[in-house]
Amino acid sequence: MTRINRRKFLVYGSTAVGTSILLKACGSSPETTADTAPAEGEATTVAAGGDTIKVGILHSLSGTMAISETTVVDAEELAIKEINEAGGVLGRQIEIVKEDGASDWDTFAEKAEKLIDQDQVSVVFGCWTSASRKKVLPVFEAKDHMLWYPVQYEGQECSKNIFYTGAAPNQQIEPAVDWLLENKGTDFFLVGSDYVFPRTANNIIKEQLKAKGGNTVGEDYLPLGNTEVTPIITKIKAALPNGGVIFNSLNGDSNVAFFKQLKGAGMGPDLYPVMSVSIAEEEVRTIGPDFLVGHYAAWNYFQTVESSANEKWVSDFKAEYGDDRVTNDPMEAAYIMVYLWKQAAEQAGSVDIAAVREAAYGQVFEAPGGTVTMNPNHHISKTVRIGEIREDGLFEIVSATDGPVDPLPWNQYVPDTKGYTCDWSDPAKGGKFKEA
Repeated sequence: MTRINRRKFLVYGSTAVGTSILLKACGSSPETTADTAPAEGEATTVAAGGDTIKVGILHSLSGTMAISETTVVDAEELAIKEINEAGGVLGRQIEIVKEDGASDWDTFAEKAEKLIDQDQVSVVFGCWTSASRKKVLPVFEAKDHMLWYPVQYEGQECSKNIFYTGAAPNQQIEPAVDWLLENKGTDFFLVGSDYVFPRTANNIIKEQLKAKGGNTVGEDYLPLGNTEVTPIITKIKAALPNGGVIFNSLNGDSNVAFFKQLKGAGMGPDLYPVMSVSIAEEEVRTIGPDFLVGHYAAWNYFQTVESSANEKWVSDFKAEYGDDRVTNDPMEAAYIMVYLWKQAAEQAGSVDIAAVREAAYGQVFEAPGGTVTMNPNHHISKTVRIGEIREDGLFEIVSATDGPVDPLPWNQYVPDTKGYTCDWSDPAKGGKFKEA
């Protein structure tokens, strides 16, 4: 790695009982509030008429994951607004059917079925946690439908029915471990939320540390949303009395308590540097930069990326949602996946699932974080970056690859998947096969 110093849109939505959801729009489009919220499935902003293409947005608008997922909804809606303003897809405007997964995995599956069967959307953009993605995956596979998923994840999956625009482990987790070993030390304590992503990610990290001469001195988990972090901090102190690396895959509200109590315990980044893989600009803003300055995160995109494409995107996003808002990696991945789907549909000349899937392979997009390319393994090639949290809540990029890194869905450190790959452009190979 090298060191480097608008708008109207169409939206459908629903709300869970007792939950108020604010749908943002511009111009004269009405806002949805607790008093004006529509019944399930009713339009909140009525289309102006004509043939339209329905797309689903399925994220947690409430519950512990809303801190992160509401921001990717904003990015997806911005992309759709821009596309509609430019003439839509295949000459048709996009309508959004928005559902709240409510940070509950069974709800995600129910809403996915509704979007496909009842609303008959052409595609779904959604999920954050791997637990929610794993829950909806059988729905999309059974119905041979299409989900675009915008968040970094643990890999070990390659579904024909999902396109993944977040990082695979070799595009985030593994480079972060390599950088830490080179710059911060060899003793690691692994902390995460208790579900599939952190546990699988930590299994990968342990295998990588064994291969690279590092040490896993401890490992602990919190139920998603749990804020009782004192026992974990006590364990970290006991395992690393003289300091060491903390690799953090906590998600949601748990991060707020973790970083506040870490600082309260006097465990600063000088002796206890934390590398996070689910903390980005929005989470820093919510937690408070004072608790995070000097710690690190690994992503493919930061708001501080210097490029004309990023300057324009940040400007457009702030113009839409406010100067105080920030952009981050999952938001960028969510934004670009809408455009990649659009490009594939236009190349296919149809929104037919099979046609769009085939046309998606090889799609290139000049993203705010750099050029991305969709591969036949349904993952995108993208640049890897590591950032240090600054006092202003943004990231100083301390390391970046020279260009895009190709994704490896099946991990090459884990013995059970070493040598395996994925290629959906060849049905004989499919989601998992061993290279000769």
